[in-house]
Amino acid sequence: MAIDSSEKGFEENIEKALCEVGYDKRKLEGKASSLFKEHALDVEELFQFLEQTQAKSMRILEKSYGADYQQHVLKRIKDQLHNRGLVECLRKGVQDRGVTLRLAYNKPPTDMNQMLNELYQMNRFRVSRQMFYSDKHTNSLDIVLLLNGLPVVVMELKNQFTNQTVEHAMKQLKFDRNPNEPLFRFNERVAVYFAVDTDEVFMTTRLAKDKTYFLPFNQGNQGGKGNPLTYENTYRTHYLWDTILTPDSLLDILFRFVFVKKDDILDSDGKLLHTREMLIFPRYHQLDVVRKLEHDVKQKSVGVNYLIQHSAGSGKTNSISWLSHRLAKLHNEDNEAVFSSVIVITDRRVLDKQLQDAVYQLEHKAGMVERINEDSDQLARAINNETRIIITTLQKFPFILEKVAGLERKKYAVIIDEAHSSQGGKASTALTNALSDKTLEAAYKEDRIAEENLDDTDEKIVEAILKSGKQDNVSFFAFTATPKPKTLEKFGTLSPDGKPQAFHEYTMRQAIEEGFILDVLENYTTYQTFWKIAKTVDDDPEVSQKQATKKLAQYVSLHPHSIAQKTEIIVEHYRNFVQRKIGGRAKAMVVTASRLHAVRYKIAFDKYIEAMGYTDLKTVVAFSGTVNDGNIPYTESGMNNFSDKELPTKFNSDEFKVLLVAEKYQTGFDEPLLHTMYVDKPLSGIKAVQTLSRLNRTCPGKEDTFVLDFVNDPDEIKASFQPYYESTSLSEVTDPNILYDMQSEIENYQLFIPEEVQAVNELEVAGGPQKSVKAQQTLNAVIDQGVERFKRLPEEDQIAFKDVALKFTRTYSFVLQVVTFIDLGLHKHYIYLNYLLRKLPRSSVDKDIYLADDVALEYYRNQKVFEGSIELEKTGGSELDPQKHGAGGAVEDEKVRLSSILDKLNDRFGTEFTETDYLSREQVKEDILNSDDIRQKAQNNTKENFKFAFERTFMDFVIDRMNTNQDFFMKILENPEFKAYIMEDMMNEIYGEVNQ
Repeated sequence: MAIDSSEKGFEENIEKALCEVGYDKRKLEGKASSLFKEHALDVEELFQFLEQTQAKSMRILEKSYGADYQQHVLKRIKDQLHNRGLVECLRKGVQDRGVTLRLAYNKPPTDMNQMLNELYQMNRFRVSRQMFYSDKHTNSLDIVLLLNGLPVVVMELKNQFTNQTVEHAMKQLKFDRNPNEPLFRFNERVAVYFAVDTDEVFMTTRLAKDKTYFLPFNQGNQGGKGNPLTYENTYRTHYLWDTILTPDSLLDILFRFVFVKKDDILDSDGKLLHTREMLIFPRYHQLDVVRKLEHDVKQKSVGVNYLIQHSAGSGKTNSISWLSHRLAKLHNEDNEAVFSSVIVITDRRVLDKQLQDAVYQLEHKAGMVERINEDSDQLARAINNETRIIITTLQKFPFILEKVAGLERKKYAVIIDEAHSSQGGKASTALTNALSDKTLEAAYKEDRIAEENLDDTDEKIVEAILKSGKQDNVSFFAFTATPKPKTLEKFGTLSPDGKPQAFHEYTMRQAIEEGFILDVLENYTTYQTFWKIAKTVDDDPEVSQKQATKKLAQYVSLHPHSIAQKTEIIVEHYRNFVQRKIGGRAKAMVVTASRLHAVRYKIAFDKYIEAMGYTDLKTVVAFSGTVNDGNIPYTESGMNNFSDKELPTKFNSDEFKVLLVAEKYQTGFDEPLLHTMYVDKPLSGIKAVQTLSRLNRTCPGKEDTFVLDFVNDPDEIKASFQPYYESTSLSEVTDPNILYDMQSEIENYQLFIPEEVQAVNELEVAGGPQKSVKAQQTLNAVIDQGVERFKRLPEEDQIAFKDVALKFTRTYSFVLQVVTFIDLGLHKHYIYLNYLLRKLPRSSVDKDIYLADDVALEYYRNQKVFEGSIELEKTGGSELDPQKHGAGGAVEDEKVRLSSILDKLNDRFGTEFTETDYLSREQVKEDILNSDDIRQKAQNNTKENFKFAFERTFMDFVIDRMNTNQDFFMKILENPEFKAYIMEDMMNEIYGEVNQ
């Protein structure tokens, strides 16, 4: 038999599959076809449904309108679809003359209400092929799915065997369908348009000619875009009609997923231009994760943790909104709510508003969502009142313990937006404490601890342990793009080989390949800095090798010449290559190594920009607190001349182009206009991924990104990104027995005795929730005995003890989050060590050293060493090694001569110097400072008067140095702006130093 490889054959197979899952064929002919072309509705089907399901209402309308009542009802339905939209009319129905007409019935959550189930069974699902929709032209639609006469889904099909693909289907929907016709008007008839071929599916909810925007609706294929191979003798896209568009699934999407999102479009000054409406239809992975999570909770009930590894660009805000609503409405087989409340942890205001708007459309009632924006009392009231969805921040959890009572028999879903290791610490422990309902009796039985063998102190300790661990009444749903090992271990699902992995994934690779985020490694340039330091003191002091090396590198990075050179590179690169990107609106971020670096960069940027006369480039700086540079205090708001809260809005405007940051805005900052990043800070691991990913947001006109890195190696950046490019899992889990090894090592130092440990624990639990002020005196007296013994240890033992004790407390706190086990001895040591560590004195290694007065920067050059794309490998997934908890001995930090450290650093960073690499500016400055005439004038004149004398002689010193670095001095001679900048800068420095 010959193979029918036509588009018609593809169409027939889909129709047949839809009929097998609950649709009936519907061929619109004659009057039915004419009515559809006129009203964009299958009028016959619509009234058959209304008469069958709501006969009583129809008789009321017949009596009210008379014999032609159907014409009036039809007009009313069309008007309401036009004014209120398809989505709202489907969910709320259409009111007409005192009755409400339901246009569809969703599947009831249980079988208990027989009448609702019968009405649901009366929904009419029809599939119509080659539907003609207008008398104006002969175009037909390949497949239309009708619900009770409403054409809710349109499918445009293409078959590769006819040399057409999904691209042709999208083009046809864009340009051959008039968005002004009733059938294609936004949110009046069709909810979603699918462009389909045998391999891929794309969708849109609004036709707008060339402005139509299609989203992929594919499953993903081995971590990337597209759909996987199928071994069931069917198409790769079969899931669309076999699973997604089945009657139950389609109703579920229309009633419990689709919603209309409204965005205010502002001009560059923040004024409202107009409001844009978007009909949000879930992407495949969003639909998939919410349904799979709901199904798993139904199967396993409460007490299971879930990790959702969804990349940036996954639409996480919508996913969390849908999941929150569905978990809040979830009931068990006895029709009881599974969760008392759903608690969403986030710091994003956009999620608050969108979740409230989405839930209101899905639920049709106010008050289901409450944002905790006041104090912990508001949070306590929301939980006690069983508010269905509560939005709060992690910072509020510690207050729950003291504020909330009577939660023993309640159950909670906790959704964490961007889960990181901070959720594994004390704040998350406080939340679990507050929501726990595991009784002591059940815990004793589970862990085979006899109640009669415990004294009062031990009972309270066991209770604290149990409430800090994994609890049967709390389910965590943790969303993150970059899970740390701790996050994987706490929230991950165990694979068949026992390794934690994400419950659901939408990978970075898939997001990039589908165009939802940009590849920030595609255009990457690195510079290497070469420098040489000279010793300026006669003696050669002994210093800590580790700290001196760090301080000398910091000295170089903060040196005015270093800051000035990098500033010039950044500003000129931005103006020449970046500024014209994204229609002239492109912005850049400079990532600095510290708050002091940020302050000095801000000063240097503004000085250079002013000196060069640039009027089209303004900077803004972001850092926390107050930074003292010398005796001058700097704050973010003081340097920017506006408040910290205004910064995101100000930076989004056309006024500011470059944002200089120190830690702030390196994570969680969403500015699509950010195109380029200048990195002057070591980055690795998750910090590298999160920082550089600030660039990946898309917006109209943004086609690429750029990174210029002064510090990091391209191979190290690749190693940081690779684990999060596709699926991420953990190579092994933490073994709790490691705690016993550390406990033995701690005890070897003989800093405390069992009686002291017991005394501290009794003080800890004696007062219960009421903290005792008097107990503080006794606590200090006990802890001080351990402190005195610590002081008598050799310095290397002090360092080693601190190291292992700190690792013990951190590891113990984490293990409680992932393993339910009880060991009173370990817990007592944990409580004691937490207090002891706070009182131990700092060792000499901990203390700072200052070398700036002992050294001088002699050589300095930035040189480009890499330019291109850092390409990640398609491996199918990566394993992270677990966080190392084991104890380590003291790291010996030997004392060495300062000259020895300088030699090593200069060998590393100054290997290619020539005469032209001398810091010519510094040489000129030294020549001027050695001039008695200049020094006398600086001492005896105001700065303004000194400036005239300085400018008259400046070029003499420059010409005297011409033979040492001709390139540098020719730039002064030929570039008046550069000359003015150098002269002004040097004059200020010399005047200040002479008169200091």
